[in-house]
Amino acid sequence: MTRIKRFFRSRIGLVLALAGDVLLRAGPHSDTYGLKAADLQAALAAQEQVTARWIDLDGVVGTAVGTDATGKPVVKVYLKAAGVAALPASVAGVPVVSEVTGPIVAYADDDPVDPKRSFPRPVPIGVSAGHTSVTAGTIGARVTDGEHVYALSNNHVFAAVNQGREGDHLLQPGVADGGRDPDDQLGTLAAFEPIQMCQLICPENRIDAALALTTVDDLGDRTPDGGYGTPRRRTAEVELGMTVQKYGRTTGQTVGRVTGIHATIDVGYRGTTARFVDQIVISDGTFSNPGDSGSLVVTKGVLLGDRRPVGLLFAGSNLNTIANPIDLVLDRFGVTVDGEGL
Repeated sequence: MTRIKRFFRSRIGLVLALAGDVLLRAGPHSDTYGLKAADLQAALAAQEQVTARWIDLDGVVGTAVGTDATGKPVVKVYLKAAGVAALPASVAGVPVVSEVTGPIVAYADDDPVDPKRSFPRPVPIGVSAGHTSVTAGTIGARVTDGEHVYALSNNHVFAAVNQGREGDHLLQPGVADGGRDPDDQLGTLAAFEPIQMCQLICPENRIDAALALTTVDDLGDRTPDGGYGTPRRRTAEVELGMTVQKYGRTTGQTVGRVTGIHATIDVGYRGTTARFVDQIVISDGTFSNPGDSGSLVVTKGVLLGDRRPVGLLFAGSNLNTIANPIDLVLDRFGVTVDGEGL
């Protein structure tokens, strides 16, 4: 079993231990889903059974475990267009639900939408930034390893899809929004997880993430006014039906709902494709747009359930947004979110 499958299942097991028969409540201010352990495990097993074959079908861009209109776990299949693939109505007794998303692409290397301005230092999180050779994406959060502080975003925002080198300048705002090197330098590229592209085969990727070394004088820990504020340090377990929010360069403050977990998705990167596994799917189509890549996805709730990091946004389509599980990102770099207390 892969590390990420253990990651999701350990969290499912924790919820089971706490909730008995009922799994995965929706987040605060959202409907409640009563998911039985056996139903969810059956859906996960069915998805694992078919994904390797279905993801290579022409017109299929991904699969996930989600819920239908009644809240029952299903295998979701994401399609480029209606009718592009003949799929069964169920697998091992688990319903199959097709959803037309169109192609899913990385959210940075497109023409800018509503360019964002330069901010005085320390700049807020959730605003325009990027490598000198890309257009613009979003600063997701300020993170720390206990000694240094970093800006967190995507590989394709801070490292130009594997082309960046340690020490490269990162700008705020990004080039598409008027950023100029070196006047608008925010930090320097410190680390990134390489993205493996599909060739004869499609290697499995799990995160699209990078860090830029910066300082507390250059980068703050909260969104601009009108955003959700400062994220919390402790992360939350992703749940089907969870209500989430983000602040990003293009669409600002938005709210969505987790509609898929354990997703396998083919993501376009300017003429090439990379396959990502064990991803989070968020709906609806208004949650993000190109330029929002790198945004931190946090819970939307009340009291201690609010503003807990769950994902790092990196791609999407007209209908859905795709995010990496935040714990995988933080673990990869050995950092924590530099946010509020508990």
